[in-house]
Amino acid sequence: MELPIARNIKISNITCDSFKICWDMDPHTTEKITHYFIDLNKKANKNSNKFKHKDVPTKLVAKAVPLPMTVRGHWFLSPRTEYTVAVQIASKQTDGDYAVSEWSDIVEFCTADYSSVHLTQLLQKAEVIAGRMLKFSVFYRNQHEEYFQHCRDVLGGRMMPSVKDNSGSHGSPLSGKLEGIFFSCNTEFNTGQPPQDSPYGRFRFQIPAEILFNPDTRLYFGDFYCMYTAYHYVILVLAPRGSHGDLYCRDRLPELDVTNNRFLTRVCGEDGRVVFQHAQDVILELIYTELVPLAQGTVSQISGHQLMSLSTVNAKKDPSCKTCNISVGR
Repeated sequence: MELPIARNIKISNITCDSFKICWDMDPHTTEKITHYFIDLNKKANKNSNKFKHKDVPTKLVAKAVPLPMTVRGHWFLSPRTEYTVAVQIASKQTDGDYAVSEWSDIVEFCTADYSSVHLTQLLQKAEVIAGRMLKFSVFYRNQHEEYFQHCRDVLGGRMMPSVKDNSGSHGSPLSGKLEGIFFSCNTEFNTGQPPQDSPYGRFRFQIPAEILFNPDTRLYFGDFYCMYTAYHYVILVLAPRGSHGDLYCRDRLPELDVTNNRFLTRVCGEDGRVVFQHAQDVILELIYTELVPLAQGTVSQISGHQLMSLSTVNAKKDPSCKTCNISVGR
């Protein structure tokens, strides 16, 4: 039996764990067709040999349904990953074997970032372990002395936003896209002050919390991850209302109530004083989306060690951690 070749394949409605696929079909041959074989590979493996129809347990075999057909399931797809796909038309014979067409041309596509729905799932998992809230008063940023000297000599005394690296969840819509400046705010339980150790450098810029986290600041949840350790990290975004960063995050990230959330709060008391608090049991990584003049804070040398093992630069998320992973992929 001669079966038509799938031609002009189109991929649409791409999410982080699904897509729709369709192709041109001769309407006179559809009654012969019982199945579609879909060969889906990560792009890095696109030169691997096509499977034979008897080897289908590792590939997708679908009953012939009206097109477009939805391919869904995290066992096939990971977020932000390039794939190749090819299609073979099949007709199951009375003896149980298949008559098959030639393979279609190979089509490439890339899955999407986590949606706000998936990020909300991460947010809910992070809330479970956030712990109680501790007061703090400053945001701080550790770097080497040369970094701050470059800001003074070349950048007009300003710290400039840069594109976020690939640390954290692979499906994060922040990595490689959002520009910002990383800050910390975690304090030591026994002193209430920032720790004296840092993996990022011996010099620390400190700025009063109210400068970056004021009534005109919007707060977004960005990610929740770990790096094969007991420590868990939560990424939050601080974006001045109406800024480029705010516009980017508004349609992509869950927004948090600045006065009532489990990670970072700003509450004005009856006496008019503003109290800032951070979660005790997660390490917060804060991305401020605008430039920051050094004159708004102070730079000084810290006395502790440079704990490089705690650096999260381009850190890969532990895909086996049940605390911080969702089932949609890593």
